[in-house]
Formats: sequence, structure tokens, C-alpha cells
Amino acid sequence: MKDYSNLEKIINYSFKDKKLLENVFVHRSYLNEHKNFYLPSNERLEFLGDSVLSLITSVYLFKHYPFLKEGEYTEIKSAIVKTESLAEAAKDINLDRYLFLSKGEEKMNGRKNKNILADCFEAFIGSIFLDSNFENAYQFVVKFLFKEKLDKIVRNKEYQPFKSRLQELIQAKYKKLPEYKILEEKGPEHKRVFKVGVYFNDKIIGEGVGMSKKEAEEKAAKKAFVNFKSL
Repeated sequence: MKDYSNLEKIINYSFKDKKLLENVFVHRSYLNEHKNFYLPSNERLEFLGDSVLSLITSVYLFKHYPFLKEGEYTEIKSAIVKTESLAEAAKDINLDRYLFLSKGEEKMNGRKNKNILADCFEAFIGSIFLDSNFENAYQFVVKFLFKEKLDKIVRNKEYQPFKSRLQELIQAKYKKLPEYKILEEKGPEHKRVFKVGVYFNDKIIGEGVGMSKKEAEEKAAKKAFVNFKSL
């Protein structure tokens, strides 16, 4: 068994069940090469951790942001528990160092793979919950995932779709609305690809491509928002 004492110091929690902790790091690819390994993959722990994280986020938002609407809670939740955020939190506490990966995954930089890291972080939450209780899992998530990040998301309304943020930005400055136009449509009916441009004062300020008009508009709005903010 690996030595997890440094990790336990970082999170200020010592596991009673070390096997449970080790299980967090077992990626399914490792088991393809080590059929007789004494632990299963971390997928069940990840499934549990995902549910625990969802509840923790809901409770935290309910307690700390009573002025928001239900729809906003849902959008904020999606923004904070997305793969990139979880992967970043996993790297912050060095979970990547302990992963059990196949040789193939190692060669493909599996320790930097955002999906693998995010899954590992969720499995870690699940393991803390099983090893102790909800409160310890809650405190861990607040400290190592939310930190100042969630407050920043709420304060800057980063949870809102870029279409809403762009409209708000332009309306506040110019009292006008941006306009979206389809620039190109191609592909078969069941696999249509749309290219959309967003215009302001008859000038294109962003373009986006997506499998639906909505997706293309959101991508165009994101580019336009970044361009507008830098003006």
C-alpha cells in the first residue's frame, strides 16, 4: 500500500479505512493489466461522490445565497462542479500522484487527464463520506473546491449563459441589444452544423459553431463577450 500520510496532512483528515482511501485512485485501465488486484475500480466511489457533492453544493448555496432563485442555483451548481473545476481541485491536493493507471494511460498523460482527475476527486469525496460522515465531506468540499471560487462565480455572475452576460453588458453601456445571424448551415438533417455570428451596430463581434443554433449562439456570445470586455 502506498503512503498517503502527506495527502492526509494536506486535507487535515486521517482515514480509518486505508483500503477505502486507496480505492479512490484505482482507474479501470489499471485493472485490465492487473486482473488480480485486490481492489475494484473507483467507479462506484465516484458515483457516490457525485451524489454527495451535489447535495453539498445545494446545501451550501441554500445557506449562503438565500437571495438567489432556483434557476440560478442550478446554473451555479453546474459552473462549480464542472469537470475543469474538479480536475483543478484534484491537482491542488496532488491526487494525480497516487493514481493507479495502465501503461497506456501513463503514456497518454493520464495523470493530467481532466476526466480522470475529476472522477478521482468525486471518488475522494465519496470515500470521506463513507469513512466518516457528511459533515467532514462538506467541510472538505468547501475548503478545497469552493474556496473563493464559488463566491467569485456568484459575484461576477459567471454562472449565467454568455448570451445573457453579453446582452447585460451591451445594454448597460449602449442601451441596445446584440443581434444573432446564421452565417452557414451544413450537413445532413440529423447532423446539422450551424455557424452563427453575433452583431452589434452592424459589425460582427463574435462567431460560433455548434450542432444546434443555441450552441452556436452561445459560443459566438462567449467570443463576443471576451472581445467586448477587452475594448
